[in-house]
This record gives sequence, structure tokens and C-alpha cells, in this order.
Amino acid sequence: MCGIVGYVGNKNAQDFLISGLRRLEYRGYDSAGIVSLDGNGEPTLLRAKGKISNLEEKLAKNKREDKIGIGHTRWATHGEPSEVNAHPHRAGKIFLVHNGIIENYKELKEQLKKSHEFKSETDTEVLAALINSFYGDGKYPLLNAVVQALKLVKGTYGIAVVSTDLPDEIVVARSGSPLVIGVGNDETLIASDASALVGHTKKAIYLNDGEVAVVTKNNINIKTLNAEPVSAKVEEIETNLSAIQKGEYEHFLLKEIMEQPESLIETLRGRVNVETGTVRLGGPGLTNEELRQIKHLVIVGCGTAYHAGLLAMYYIEQFAPEISIETVIASEYRYRQAYIPKDSVALIVSQSGETADTLACLRGIKKQGIKTIGIVNAIGSTIAREVDGGTYVHVGPEISVASTKAFTSQVVAMVMFGLTIAQAKGVKPGILRPYVEEIAKLPEEISRVLTEMKEPIKEIANKYIKYDHAIYLGRDVAYPTVMEGALKLKEVAYVDANAYAFGELKHGPLSLIDDRFFEMALILDGELYDKTVSNTQEVLARGGHIVAITNVAGFDLPAEDVVKITTDLKIFVPILMNLIMQLFAYYVTVAKGYNVDQPRNLAKSVTVE
Repeated sequence: MCGIVGYVGNKNAQDFLISGLRRLEYRGYDSAGIVSLDGNGEPTLLRAKGKISNLEEKLAKNKREDKIGIGHTRWATHGEPSEVNAHPHRAGKIFLVHNGIIENYKELKEQLKKSHEFKSETDTEVLAALINSFYGDGKYPLLNAVVQALKLVKGTYGIAVVSTDLPDEIVVARSGSPLVIGVGNDETLIASDASALVGHTKKAIYLNDGEVAVVTKNNINIKTLNAEPVSAKVEEIETNLSAIQKGEYEHFLLKEIMEQPESLIETLRGRVNVETGTVRLGGPGLTNEELRQIKHLVIVGCGTAYHAGLLAMYYIEQFAPEISIETVIASEYRYRQAYIPKDSVALIVSQSGETADTLACLRGIKKQGIKTIGIVNAIGSTIAREVDGGTYVHVGPEISVASTKAFTSQVVAMVMFGLTIAQAKGVKPGILRPYVEEIAKLPEEISRVLTEMKEPIKEIANKYIKYDHAIYLGRDVAYPTVMEGALKLKEVAYVDANAYAFGELKHGPLSLIDDRFFEMALILDGELYDKTVSNTQEVLARGGHIVAITNVAGFDLPAEDVVKITTDLKIFVPILMNLIMQLFAYYVTVAKGYNVDQPRNLAKSVTVE
């Protein structure tokens, strides 16, 4: 969740640290801090509660020409947001920044109280004191002190450590929380996300769990915690600077909504053949024989990734009914004692590739001997490295906390994986071709809908800013779609939005219909249309305030607002409807005056439980 940056080289460390923290603001935070060292090891420690702008005010009065330093944006876990709880934390000559949670910090703190006077409520200060207890007077190498401390720690961490004795090196380590080392010319950069490195270097080393490294401006020495040397793999950072800038848009969320035609084209590139009516996914690395033997799919995700998995499940069941599919919430599934049949494959879905609960499920599933396939956006992420095979969705960076373009591409990528299985199993081409053809048409249809609907949805959204409660309703493939739509409104506009299957109205939710609520209803053409209309009438009869999104030209129920989507698509209309709900959530939030890209209490990448 939090952000880490570090620098050692010939340039101004403070400048990089601040700019790097700015790049990581989207991850969510409530305080920030940096420490830099001059050539004699004299530290300049600056910390501030709230936004990075508060830290910059302090920096303006404390500018240094230091060439080494570490920085951090904190999202409170232990202790309230405050300057004293902000990172970096100091113990003796040690300064430390830390992402993750130290589970046994209370026991360690009791042992360290005799030698260290604790000033904060954080688990991180405990880790700093523990490292310092091994480091002592500086005669014990910093790397050894870090390693010995980490061997006593239970929990997750991504850390960067400096000592006032060593104004030319940073020690970093990770276990369950990402860290990237940027390789530059006479400089080495540290970050918890490669976006902080863009524009400084295109070369990066992604640390694996259980690895620790000593970095100087010209050298990177990586080892395991057991002192075994690691051969570093230098990878290319694919993101460019324009991808992490707003450009012509006021907010990243709107930019990322509007980027979906292009991002989906990247997802589909080289994978769809309309002429033959087939798809080809090379990443999963499964032979036709292995694909034919799949009888069960487990789709694992959290939040938006979970909803994408649910929608993909509905679709795959339509053309591959002989495959049983279970879509699960990772934070629950990791603690279940679920048996997975041997003829199964697990799809591990995560935009960041670092989601802690999803990663834990991946590792548990692999222990059962089940093949795992990643549906991931972030290249080089932990999940991408640990799965048996995978498909990158290639949507580019998502800077806004609320995920949008990743959802669309995750759904399509999973459907394509289902089509790949169906092709191998010999499902008739006539059954599969409509799905392939519509997938190929989707980018163009998305572009048209976004262009046509942007302003009308803005006008409609302004009517509903007075509501603090909403009910989202849909049937069949529209049900997981309204789950995602409700999540978006909840995330950014702070509206108590809850999604229900239309058929469940009489089982409880119907009692909620009153003037405190408005209802978002997805009404699809097809065999369930009459039933959906009947459900909608039940809401209207009780005074409901319905916003109806439909692809039915003749829809004439007296909803307060009706959004009609004109499209030739028959199968993937819910994806177009989701665009409408994304725009709606965006414009409601803007009208309410909230921070669209950084909603309160939330972080982009959930790397702790």
C-alpha cells in the first residue's frame, strides 16, 4: 500500500525522493517523509502528516546537496497518522522505511525497550531498533545486521535501510511487499513501484521474496537471507512518462476510463483471428492435450478482479458447459480448506500482481499441485513471476486508485482463455465464432460509447449527488456487472451502493426502496428481458428512483433517467454498460467535490491483509 523510494548516485537525492513519492501518491497514504545523508553521514530527516505538499514545505527550508537517501509514503496500520509515526524511523545510526506488517512486533518491542526509547506507535520503529541492536557501534556490517534482524521477524516487509556510518550504500530486502531496483548510470534507484523510476532509467531488477541487497551507485549485490548469492536479472521497464501523466485530462480516473479502446487493443494484439474465428494465447504455456483435460477452473481475485472473474465465469459457462467454474474472493479462500480436483487450473487475477491475499492463494494452490495461470497487468510483479504461466493484459499504468481499464481487459483475457480451452476440446466453431467476432469489435464499440455518452452521463450524474445510498440491480451477466458498478460508486463517491441480483428483490432488498435511495438498473435484451422488466416495475411501484441502462430500443418504463446504448453487440453489452457506470461514478464524485484519484482510506495496491 505504502510507497518506498531510495537514491544513491551523483545527483541530488532529495529531488529524486520527492519526485518519486509524487509518482507513488496514487498508492494511498496519510503521511510522508525522507532522510538524506551528506558525505560525512550527517542526516537530514523530514517528516510530515498529510499530503506530500506539507513535506515539500519543510524541504524548502532544509535543502541539501546530499547524494543518498530514502523516502516513504505511509498508510497507517499501527498508530494514527502523525508526524511521529511517519517514516523514516530512526534507531541509533539506523534509518529505515518499511512497507508491510511485522506481526510479532509486540514481543520484539518488549525485548528492545531496555536499549531503545520508542517514540512512535509503529511496528516499523521496532524493526529499526532490532536492526540497530545487531549493528551496535557500526563494526558489524549493515547487511549482516539487517539479515539477522529479518530472521527474527514474522510478517511481511519491503524495506530500505541507511546508516550514518555508510553515506554511500543502501540495504534493501523484501518478503511479501514489492521492491524494484533501478539501474542507472553512476546511480542506483529504489522504489516499491517501477512508475517512480520512469524517466530516470529503463532498467530494473525486481527483488524476490527472501532476497536482500546492498546497493551503491555503481554496484548491486543481491543475496538470499541465507547468504547465497543471487544472479540478478535486469529487465526493461515498459512504461513511458506520458503513461503516468494526466495529459489533457483533469483526473487520472477519467483518463483511464477514456483509454479503454486503446488498452483493450493492446490486450488483444496478436491474440484474435477473426478470419478463422479463433483466439491464441501463448502465455499460459499449456498444450492442447493439457487444455483438453481441464474440467474445473478456480478464478481467484479481490475487489474489481473478483468481479471480472465473476463476469468471465458467466461467459465461459455459456460456451464450455462441461467445465465447472468457481470464482472466489482471495481474502476468504486463502483460509478455506478447499479441495481442488487434479484436473483443474487456477486463474490468479490481479492488476498489480502484488495483492497480498491473492498471492497467498496462489502459493496455497500451487502446494496442491494445481497449475496456476496469472491474469496480470504489472510486468515483473510477484504473481507474474510465481505463476506457472500467464497472460499480461497490457493496459498500461493505472494511477487512479479505482480500477477501470483493467476490469475490461481482465474479463476479455479470461474469456479468451476459456475460448482457448473450448477450441482444444473441440467445441463447434459456430458456437465460438460469435464470441471471437464480438471481442474483435469491442474496442471500436467502447470508443463510440465513451464518445457519445460522456456528456449525457455527466448531466445525469449531477441529478444524483444528493443521495448517500444506492441499489444496483441486474440479472445473469448483468449481475456481476452491477457489482462492479456499485463498487466504483462506493470507492470514489462514498455512496453506500450495494448490488443485488434482480431476482433477490423479494428476499429482502425490496424493503429498502424509499426516497433515501436511487436504483441503477441494467436491463438487457434477451431471454430474461421480460423478467427484468417485471422486477423493474416492482421497484417503480414502490416509488423507486431508477436510472435504467439498456440496449432495448423500445424500452419505455417510466424510469427517472434512461440511458439507451445503441450497439450491434449481443454478448458483451454488459462491458459497454460498465463504461456508463464508470462515467457515472466519476461525475458524481467530481460534482461532490471529492478527490477522485485518491479516495479516502484506500490504496491502489493492497500488499497487506
